[in-house]
Amino acid sequence: MQEEKLLVEIVNRKASYQYYLDEMFEAGIRLQGTEVKSVRRGAANLNDAYCYFHKGELYVKSMYIAEYKYASHQNHETRRPRKLLLKKSELRKLEKKVKEKGYSIIPYRIYIGESRGLVKLEIALARGKKSFDKRQSIKEKDQKREMARRL
Repeated sequence: MQEEKLLVEIVNRKASYQYYLDEMFEAGIRLQGTEVKSVRRGAANLNDAYCYFHKGELYVKSMYIAEYKYASHQNHETRRPRKLLLKKSELRKLEKKVKEKGYSIIPYRIYIGESRGLVKLEIALARGKKSFDKRQSIKEKDQKREMARRL
């Protein structure tokens, strides 16, 4: 009897529109049991989420993970701050870049790792786009769609 592997990938589509994504990092995320079950069901959202440093550790705030409906009274808060697990060298590099003007850390994608089945969060070191840059992104997307339609 072969067990089917459940693939979960939740992407923040707004991130590539609002930011230039310069560098990507894969981070582990510290979750409670009911949160892991909700993520496996695809009940998470990254739209308003952002990362910040607190006492040298990186946290993601305002990431929505729905309550697990089969849990008892020990369910989790839906938008609590969650600690991200990175190597010290990566944390130092990110903290140094964030202190520079214009950089921020954006959660880009949640997925289940293939090797051990752990929940991973892909974060991006990003710079904000100006309004004319966003118009350019829309124009490029429309041109790609038109080319695909013609082919």
